[in-house]
Amino acid sequence: MKQVPEVAEVKINPETGTLIRDGVPSILNPFDEIAVEAAIQLKEQHGGEVIVITMGPPQAKDALYKALAMGADSAVHLTDPRFAGADTWATARTLAKQIGKMKPFDLVICGKQAIDGDTAQVGPEIAEFLGIPQICYVRHIELEDGKHVKVHRETDEGYEVVRARLPVLLTATKGLNEPRLPNIMGIMKAKKKPLEVVDADTLGLPEDEIGLKGSPTTVRKVFPPEKRKGGMKIEAEDPREAARKLVEFLAKKGVI
Repeated sequence: MKQVPEVAEVKINPETGTLIRDGVPSILNPFDEIAVEAAIQLKEQHGGEVIVITMGPPQAKDALYKALAMGADSAVHLTDPRFAGADTWATARTLAKQIGKMKPFDLVICGKQAIDGDTAQVGPEIAEFLGIPQICYVRHIELEDGKHVKVHRETDEGYEVVRARLPVLLTATKGLNEPRLPNIMGIMKAKKKPLEVVDADTLGLPEDEIGLKGSPTTVRKVFPPEKRKGGMKIEAEDPREAARKLVEFLAKKGVI
């Protein structure tokens, strides 16, 4: 899971093309919140343990505490200045290294994407690093016989029903559930639950495989789309009259 800036309040520096994060509140990535809720629901139905993991600066622990307040059992915070600047590849490698140390596990559940990047790459890349199957864009989850999972997967054409043997990685999308709001008791218990802090040395990855040094891609520039003037609006009670006006307009522009 990831702590992200509230994108509705993020502005872009027109000179540098970078995001201006100063003074912008941070939240738990909404898709990751859905993933946490899915894990907690599965624990409530079938038993087990839910461990939440994030990679981020010290303040990212606030997102972990929210997940713990929702009902997760423990948390791991990967934090180190050497992790900074990681692209999706380096991020996935770092997270996969930590998850690999926590075997055996049944399910890895990620949000389908982070709202501050929208790449939807980290979840699938984690699965590749771990060498396990992946099913993306999941809107329904069923555990079968303790060894398999059956999910409904959202596609451009509709839905696919996919069955896979555990362990497997899933990415959660909207419609899977409605995340719960932590209650007072959950918030109080969250501070007493285990939260492990892991730095680069503890993780054991070379410095050229993490953070900016381990990132094969870089963002050269970020900019908002140019504002466009309002288009022409054709109004007519008779559809044929509207079509005639449209043809005349296109003819004047030399389109037809």
